[in-house]
Amino acid sequence: MSICLYNGTLLSGFSVMENCAVLIEDGKIADVFSQKRFQQKHFGASVKLFDVQGSYIAPGLIDTHIHGFYGYGTEDGDPNSILEMSKHLADYGVTAFNPTLYSSDEETFLKAIMAINEAMGKEEGARIMGIHLEGPFVSPERAGVQRPETIKKVDLDLMERLWNASKGTIVNMTVAPELKGMRELALSCLKKGIVLQAGHTNALYENMVEGMQAGILHSTHLFNAMSSLHHRNPNAVGAVLIHPEMACEIIADGVHVHRDLFKLVARDKPLDKIVLVTDALKPTEQETEPLFANGEEVVFSGGCFHRKSDDVIAGSALTMIKGVHNLVDFGMPICDAVRCATSNPAQIMHYTTKGQIIPGYDGDIVVFDRQFNVLVSVIDGKIKKNIL
Repeated sequence: MSICLYNGTLLSGFSVMENCAVLIEDGKIADVFSQKRFQQKHFGASVKLFDVQGSYIAPGLIDTHIHGFYGYGTEDGDPNSILEMSKHLADYGVTAFNPTLYSSDEETFLKAIMAINEAMGKEEGARIMGIHLEGPFVSPERAGVQRPETIKKVDLDLMERLWNASKGTIVNMTVAPELKGMRELALSCLKKGIVLQAGHTNALYENMVEGMQAGILHSTHLFNAMSSLHHRNPNAVGAVLIHPEMACEIIADGVHVHRDLFKLVARDKPLDKIVLVTDALKPTEQETEPLFANGEEVVFSGGCFHRKSDDVIAGSALTMIKGVHNLVDFGMPICDAVRCATSNPAQIMHYTTKGQIIPGYDGDIVVFDRQFNVLVSVIDGKIKKNIL
């Protein structure tokens, strides 16, 4: 079956086009055309038509940093939990994601990696693109809510075991550039095609520059869990802002990063280097209590999760569609906000057929109204949600 979404405002990933239609055939974008051309076309019975009634038609949202959703998480070591994440994410306009693992002991790491691998290819919702390892080679001084005992010195043999267990599905990895042995690790990861991200790092500016020279050209949740900008040493935050070649994740919940800092980021970073992520925890959008994340009970307060034991911020409760909405509220044009959630992560992660509405690209589409309510999700040309 082919699908045609018409009477919409197209956010292609680069431009805004009013009164547009998108045709999807055989799981791929087949054509993009004006409403006038749509009215002149004659569609057979094999094409299912959807009048989106002026809503936005955008590429499917891509979350490259997410720990859990709707009560299911990567920490469970259970492929069914990953598959449930996939189904529920589709309801929120996410069509592809990188399940993200915190630092853990090797046994737990291997179990979680194998669970994700087992789930890949069986998704009923958002596609699993690969694994994001958020550690274990990070700074204990910038652990955040990661457990200090799970953080490790650079160990090339351990990395090789994790890579072999993943069967080549580790896509991106958060590391601290200042660690001894990081250059050797970085060069090894680059040969494997792993996108390296500076994060949970206490790096000085010179450490960051050395990391960039070794191919660490992305960064994890900018401003959070990294050495702050200082006038005598720009440190990690300054390096990301100063160097245009550095890409950055950013959590747009208005809690992890002050809303006005987004104006600074939009001014100082090339647009194509800004990546919206949720860093969402397992209980995000969960409807029942108690709530647990990373083995600890959490409570939702002030727009994010806090550890119940000490009220420390434990992580985000953001959804990607809410993040796009927030970016617009923070002053970013809607086309640019959508780009941060679609074509930018696709480009940085080398997902060459995702993130744009161009003929030949994957048929991953989200339709949302002017209040940012998701109306339709299409993944690989198949309707996963429709409330039109």
